[in-house]
Amino acid sequence: MSENHDHTTHSRWRAYLPAIISLTFLIGGITIDKLVPQFFAAEWQRLAWYLAAYLPVGLPVVVKAIKVIVKGDVFSEFFLMSLATIGAFFIKEYPEGVAVMLFYAVGELFQDAAVDRAKRNIRALLDVRPDTANVLRDGVPMATAAADVRVGEVLRIRVGDRVPLDGKLLSEHASFDTAALTGESVPRTIARDGAVLAGMIATDKVVDMEVTQPFGQSTLARILDLVQNAGKSKSTTELFIRRFARIYTPIVVALAVSIVLVPMVLVQPYVFNDWLYRALIFLVISCPCALVISIPLGYFGGIGAASRKGILLKGGNYLDVLTKVNTVVMDKTGTLTEGVFAVQAVEPAPGMSTEQLLGAVKAMELHSTHPIAQAVLRYQPDVASGEATNVEEISGHGMRGTVQGREVLVGNAKLLRKFNVSYPGSVDAVEDTIVVAAIDGAYAGHLTVADRIKSDAKGAIGALNALGIRQIMMLSGDKTSITQRVAATLGITKAFGDLLPQDKVTKMQQVKKDPAAVVAFVGDGINDAPVLALSDVGIAMGGMGSDAAIETADVVLQNDSPSSIAEAIRIGKVTKRVVLQNVVLAFSVKAVVLILGAGGLATLWEAVFADVGVALLAILNASRMR
Repeated sequence: MSENHDHTTHSRWRAYLPAIISLTFLIGGITIDKLVPQFFAAEWQRLAWYLAAYLPVGLPVVVKAIKVIVKGDVFSEFFLMSLATIGAFFIKEYPEGVAVMLFYAVGELFQDAAVDRAKRNIRALLDVRPDTANVLRDGVPMATAAADVRVGEVLRIRVGDRVPLDGKLLSEHASFDTAALTGESVPRTIARDGAVLAGMIATDKVVDMEVTQPFGQSTLARILDLVQNAGKSKSTTELFIRRFARIYTPIVVALAVSIVLVPMVLVQPYVFNDWLYRALIFLVISCPCALVISIPLGYFGGIGAASRKGILLKGGNYLDVLTKVNTVVMDKTGTLTEGVFAVQAVEPAPGMSTEQLLGAVKAMELHSTHPIAQAVLRYQPDVASGEATNVEEISGHGMRGTVQGREVLVGNAKLLRKFNVSYPGSVDAVEDTIVVAAIDGAYAGHLTVADRIKSDAKGAIGALNALGIRQIMMLSGDKTSITQRVAATLGITKAFGDLLPQDKVTKMQQVKKDPAAVVAFVGDGINDAPVLALSDVGIAMGGMGSDAAIETADVVLQNDSPSSIAEAIRIGKVTKRVVLQNVVLAFSVKAVVLILGAGGLATLWEAVFADVGVALLAILNASRMR
């Protein structure tokens, strides 16, 4: 770590050195000009001094200008800076020529520092994997480089340790801090065989886990790669500015030439050096570097800000699309609800206690692996279950067996009808999934099992409405009655249930028929892949790093929180606002100084400060996105 820090510090000072040398010579030259003008006995001595100030910062720019000209890009910012400063030396305005390059170099250093800081912040946020892992070998934990750990090996994670690789939990259950991956402050409890991801922190006990992914292919590694490469997908604003600069720059050069040549005919007396000086000011201020620097930095800042909230974007272009979204279509299960069945109510028959009903049902459900059976077993774990024998599974109906010498039926209403067990008519009216039971041929009661609505789902719908989303729709494969009830609870006016994947596609196509609709679809990224592809921006509930979610969607919500949908849209809007502020600021200042320069009311110093000052202000404004 120390060597790394020393290397970074050394590199930073090496980058600053040319500017420091140039500034020293520039201040020295100006001081000599003012206080000891006779020091420069001959003009060539003064020229040599200022060349010594110019070359450390100017030569790299001139070389870059030549390289890009060779590649066919003549009107670059490097060309403009070189032309303006060489022109300044031609008319013997040496300090101004040096100052143009020096302040340009300082602006570049600020830009590089801002980008490096943003990248370091994102990397520090996400790349929290330890370099070593405690691998169990012959029952003894041995410190091993995480990159050398093989799939299938068992790791021991102590309390407070970060998990170095992806794996599955071998211990019965454990609590993990998942903030680095999801932004959630509440620890998450994971049961045996549950996924444990690199970057989590064990919070309550020493646990063992089996490695399922090599170091370089962990969820965290993929997320880090996704976020760091997001800047490569250019936003529409970035692409426009780059295209605009290619047209704008040659026009400005042509105008600068006109400022020198046209007055030859119109102005008497004509002083070449005066008009050349005005043209040089025009060239310096025309550099589009404030735009070229600050706009990508603004989008990179937006991507970084979203990452801190557990929102991963595959490019700055999706930040643009999010600002235009006016229709949000959502899946129900796993998006607005937890996607996990839980017992909501226990209704024993008259003469039967809750404990008796639960004990008999749990004894039978111990022989089933169905998700509903697991929900029943998780409910009130302190209620003792008897031992079931002679358990027979009846496909599509449930199970029959013996518990404490009594015949027990557990399943759906069809099971009771099959064995001619009468039950109250109210059971058939229950909309949720139910588990009915009979003991010795008599109805014993039922359990209502349902998927819980996420705690922030209602707030998420309210936040979307507050952002001006004109239409919110829910599509689900669940029963229409359940879908409508969830929608009513959350305040969603349009909801459709009993939909197969192809039905969801049809519904999405109907929504997309409206040419004004910009649609975001939110789903799990697996079953909803066709609908995600149809939407203008696909948002996936990441499911703690689901491969399909990361690969399919444009935006991944790592914390599985519906409220992050509104947060993603809000970050997109803030990013857009910051970028537009930079564009307006840059164009306004440049327009004023261009007019003043052309009229002879501004010097090269004003041009330099205006150009570099605007760039620095734009960088600082973009950095607010952090």
